[in-house]
Amino acid sequence: MNPIRVLVIDDSAFMRKMIQDILSSDKRLEIVGTARNGEDGIKKIHELSPDVVTLDVEMPKMDGITALQKIMETNPLPVVMLSSVTIEGARKTVQAISNGAVDFISKPSGPISLDITTIKQEIISKVIAASQAKLPKKKQEQPHYAKGNLEAVSYSRKHAKSIVTIGTSTGGPRALQRVLTDLPGDFMPPIVIVQHMPAGFTKSLADRLNTLTGIHIKEAVHGEIIQQNTAYIAPGNYHMRIHRFGTALVIDLTQDAAYNGHRPAVDVLFKSVAQLNNINKIAVLLTGMGSDGSEGIKKLKEEDPNAYVIAESEETSVVYGMPKAALKTNCVNQVIHLHQVGETITHLIKK
Repeated sequence: MNPIRVLVIDDSAFMRKMIQDILSSDKRLEIVGTARNGEDGIKKIHELSPDVVTLDVEMPKMDGITALQKIMETNPLPVVMLSSVTIEGARKTVQAISNGAVDFISKPSGPISLDITTIKQEIISKVIAASQAKLPKKKQEQPHYAKGNLEAVSYSRKHAKSIVTIGTSTGGPRALQRVLTDLPGDFMPPIVIVQHMPAGFTKSLADRLNTLTGIHIKEAVHGEIIQQNTAYIAPGNYHMRIHRFGTALVIDLTQDAAYNGHRPAVDVLFKSVAQLNNINKIAVLLTGMGSDGSEGIKKLKEEDPNAYVIAESEETSVVYGMPKAALKTNCVNQVIHLHQVGETITHLIKK
């Protein structure tokens, strides 16, 4: 098998060398070139035709956001962003993911991270995963997906209250944007979300999504009572569970050990929701690497056979890992394209 050809774009000579050394240490990867800014990078992309690009967010002359936009317009290919955990860095990174970057890597200690080797395996695995990712289509290339027959969906709401749970990873910010903006602004049931992201980035994601829809979208806070017409995103590095307190549902955030390598973990959220009585449960698994969420939907179905589980289809998943693993559990009620998820959730709630 031919190695995955990678172009590294970073304004720091030190960071270019370190990323090059990290990626070159895996025989599945080959560095075909490096570039010192976005302008240089775009030129090298045309010359070298890499399979994957790593792209620093903050650079002089042409920054990563502008470079990404030009790459997606002229020569779309998988891009992994490298970002510092600052408020501005997080905001720009979330913007980049929403604009077509496949994934991002958080530099452990600022723009020039002397300790970058501590995340060596994460860098390698994300670049390899990016090489297999499906890129978002340009608007004029958007495929036409036939509408499903929603009236044929077999589901009955047994209780007065409902809760929607969503789990996602690679490609998730863009998928969440699609699903949440497809819901009506007066969509009432609360939505609880786990998006695999490190600390410092989930608030920027929630803030961005909150500007795009009539639903209130926020980063979850420990101990807060869940409200109607609100979506809560688990903060990076915290598990999120939901429990009852009297008649209210309350958010519980902990830093318990990572579950199957994740914190927050979709399985942890879904398993906690499985324990809630007298509430309709809809669970959705969107694009993502790995199998997080599969144990959770098994628990949901075990505790409440009426729970309704949706998995995103392979055709629209950026990375068809989590939805595929969910499908293997035989607990999924419906496999649908991303473009149908919001409409389907709305139909189930109103049915």
